[in-house]
Amino acid sequence: MNFDFTDAQKDLKADVRRLLASTGGLSATREVLDTATMSYHPGLWQALSEQGWLGASIPEVYGGVGLNYIDLCAMAEEMGRALAPVPFASTVYLLTEAVLLFGSEAQKASLLPQIASGKIIGCLATSEGPGPLRADTITARVESGRLTGTKLPVTDGDVAHSAVVLARDGAGLSLFLVDLTQPAITRETLATIDSSRGHARLTFNGATALLLGACGEGWALLNHLLDRAAVLLAFEQLGGADACLEQATTYAKARFAFGQPIGANQAIKHKLADIYVNNEIARSNAYYGAWALNSGAAELPQAAASARIAASTAFDFAAKENIQTHGGMGFTWAVDCHLFLRRARLLGVQIGGIKVWKERLVSALERLNTTA
Repeated sequence: MNFDFTDAQKDLKADVRRLLASTGGLSATREVLDTATMSYHPGLWQALSEQGWLGASIPEVYGGVGLNYIDLCAMAEEMGRALAPVPFASTVYLLTEAVLLFGSEAQKASLLPQIASGKIIGCLATSEGPGPLRADTITARVESGRLTGTKLPVTDGDVAHSAVVLARDGAGLSLFLVDLTQPAITRETLATIDSSRGHARLTFNGATALLLGACGEGWALLNHLLDRAAVLLAFEQLGGADACLEQATTYAKARFAFGQPIGANQAIKHKLADIYVNNEIARSNAYYGAWALNSGAAELPQAAASARIAASTAFDFAAKENIQTHGGMGFTWAVDCHLFLRRARLLGVQIGGIKVWKERLVSALERLNTTA
């Protein structure tokens, strides 16, 4: 049985890699980091739009290209490898998926074509401060279609045009679509470890909010959305981890000390081998998640959690060991190692940290054992 990508999907990966390289590669990430007024790279965003990849999972009837989710996983891996400084995850994995899964026909017809064309950037606004997201701590509220409350940190909330917001209403917790261009919303940019991905505090002062999905089912709908996004983010993390291994291996072969490459030393070999093992464990779990996502399998919750845990572990470990392999140079701004550590730490807490996903995995397995 072949668990690898198909030839067509490998061609898609190669196309994405070429486009990311042609628009600057890691230089584009550095450009965003070095420019105080930029939190994403508009040139790369435009290039992705022109290729139709912002509408990868959107059906053709809504202006997308109708790829399957394994195709999207292949694209996500390349986004992670290049540390793409664009709101791709927030828009494609979260806003698009929320509208496709829970939106009315009118909401789909209104939003999806604009997402596919790059006119709308999206975000998910759930957290209201430090700590794991919990249903009983949500204070944002919608009354008579008007949203009040504060969400932070919101990934890409500083540039997004539309948000999926978790808030209380008369029936409990629900999801809402909110147009962020309204004057009843204020934004405050927040500093994070990786400023190539913008974050913001969003304050809603009676902003118009449209119900997304069933009223009172927001917590269940959100968890389903997060399971799907976790698989795609795992592929981004896997791509970043693979890039770290390539960087470390290349440097270990080229850097000589005492007349031989440092890669000849057993300590360096062990570092590289450990990165490789973690990456392959993450790859196996990510492929399991991709299958579950694409097939709509009942195993998606445990597959998503497994992929998320393994990929978070692999990327963080690879980023740290890449720095160590580069020695003293690895800690400097001039070398790209720190860019991967920044992104590893950021992705490691986006949509919940590793502890959260371990708890989700345990819960999924308990439910599976109960129904077996």
